[in-house]
Amino acid sequence: MKTLLNKTTLGATLLMGAMAMGGTAMAQGYPDRPVELIVTFGPGGGADLMGRTMAQLMEGPLGVSIPVSNVGGASGNAGLTQLRTNPADGYTMGTLISLTVASWASGLGDNKPEDFEVIAVVQSSPSFLFVPSSGAHQTAEALFEFARGNPGAITVATSGYGTQDDVTLKLLANAGIQMENVPFQAPAERYASPIGGHTAAIYEEPGDVAQFVQAGQLVPVVVFAAERHPEFPDVPTSAELGIDISGLDNYRTIAVAAGTPADIVAKLSEAVATATASDEWKAFCTKTYSCITPVTGDAAQAMVSDFRDLIAAQLAN
Repeated sequence: MKTLLNKTTLGATLLMGAMAMGGTAMAQGYPDRPVELIVTFGPGGGADLMGRTMAQLMEGPLGVSIPVSNVGGASGNAGLTQLRTNPADGYTMGTLISLTVASWASGLGDNKPEDFEVIAVVQSSPSFLFVPSSGAHQTAEALFEFARGNPGAITVATSGYGTQDDVTLKLLANAGIQMENVPFQAPAERYASPIGGHTAAIYEEPGDVAQFVQAGQLVPVVVFAAERHPEFPDVPTSAELGIDISGLDNYRTIAVAAGTPADIVAKLSEAVATATASDEWKAFCTKTYSCITPVTGDAAQAMVSDFRDLIAAQLAN
């Protein structure tokens, strides 16, 4: 009986060792097939451009193709739900951006920070209100004064309910500047709405509407940041106008589902680091006014949780 038990124990030990070695070998062979990147907003927007640029630049370091799928809806939560429910094996990545994190604090969707592991925060930019150059109100002072006297008459194109677009409009309303939120799921429709006269303004990051600003179709009138934007030094901050709204920058990350093996996360992190160090990425982020030193590891994870808590605190006031 003792001999039999010893043989059984030995066999189990060898089997476990073989499985462990096999798992390591599989991780070392990762990736051996395409890795999907889910962009959580529609084609043509800032998240889409970032995701497609990052996918292209990560293909070289990973040695496989990275097809991009747009899964929009619910302020980005539809795509993140797909990411969360797919196997946590590193073969699905997604764009996790602050607009969606803000929506969690607003009670939208059932995703939460601990459902995801952030590979890196790769972009960040403060948001502005832009008005069409043909519009009646060409300064923030004029826009706000009209909104104070005509609650709800100013319509603002946004990326959705529950996002920091929505939160900012609520904070403005608390200060007596009530404007109507008009959400657009399709980025192209959102960008076109003020130019076409469908809305009076748009809440957006400058990089996402750079072509319209450079063409003179959209005019930035206020930035929601602690300081003026270096590329738009003549645009006042909201604090200068008596309404201090800052810290709600739109940042964008590459993430995977929680539980993805650490060695696979490390490979993806290396690929993102190679991508963001490239001249192609530097040119892209410069063009979109979104260059930052990438945030990784625990700091990136904390950035998501802290932002969710910040939005919740803002909404509670």
